[in-house]
Amino acid sequence: MTQLLDKPGARLKADAPTPAARTARRKALLHWIAVHSLGIAAALFFVLPFVFVVLTSLMNDQQALTRDLTPNTWEWGNYERVFNTPGFLTWWRNTLLYAGLGTVLTVVSSIPVAYALAKFRFRGRKLSLMLVISMMMLPPQVVIIPMYLFWAKQMDLSGTLWPLIIPMAFGDAFSIFLLRQFLLTIPNEYLDAAKVDGCGEFRTLMKVVLPMARPGIAAIALFQFFAAWNDYFGPQIYASENPAAWTLSYGLESFKGAHHTDWNLTMAATVLVMAPVIAVFFFAQKAFVEGVTLTGVKG
Repeated sequence: MTQLLDKPGARLKADAPTPAARTARRKALLHWIAVHSLGIAAALFFVLPFVFVVLTSLMNDQQALTRDLTPNTWEWGNYERVFNTPGFLTWWRNTLLYAGLGTVLTVVSSIPVAYALAKFRFRGRKLSLMLVISMMMLPPQVVIIPMYLFWAKQMDLSGTLWPLIIPMAFGDAFSIFLLRQFLLTIPNEYLDAAKVDGCGEFRTLMKVVLPMARPGIAAIALFQFFAAWNDYFGPQIYASENPAAWTLSYGLESFKGAHHTDWNLTMAATVLVMAPVIAVFFFAQKAFVEGVTLTGVKG
């Protein structure tokens, strides 16, 4: 037996994988291929439309009307032509004001309410939470007529973006609920320790809660920024009569109507509208994903 094991062929045969091991290895390889193939297919499903838009935006006027998928000449000047379109930079400024200021107001006004609903014990707390949830279920189209009459007739703010920005200073139901769910994951022991050291509620919120709630705050900020940046319904209702108050989402529709045959310019304008949102999500995706993942762990 010892002589047989000392032979090279016998050692190779002894070290050879068993049929069960080969079957398990083959199954693992097929599983890896299947999972990654589905992932690649899903990625292509979302990426290819964007690639098509970018390639079309770099074509000339004639080629954009053909079936070509790649530009013969890379027309980077299309983006300059879009920027030089009258009113385009005004749409950019209005959108930054609407999305930026609206996001700041929403975050600042939603944090105290979410903190109170998550950490305070008071009579009517559950009823208040139910009211917040009910506001999330209320479509904006239901209250648009009385809201428009108030802002346009009583406040005389028609033709501006202020009817969309000012209400954000009073909180947002979705942001309050999402941040409240995140604050529930913060142990009360940290708050109790801060109060033992002499911190009041406001200082506890600023010094203890907010640093620990950064992922949740980033999540609601990004949600609000994206919603305001892509909002078409609101500017159409309040700012459609004043071109100086148009946003990118509403101005893009006007741009498309004026250049309905220039698909390269329309696609270039679309890329310029999408680029800031993609850049913001790319740089903040870690905090955004962490905030969404941790939200709702504790009910």
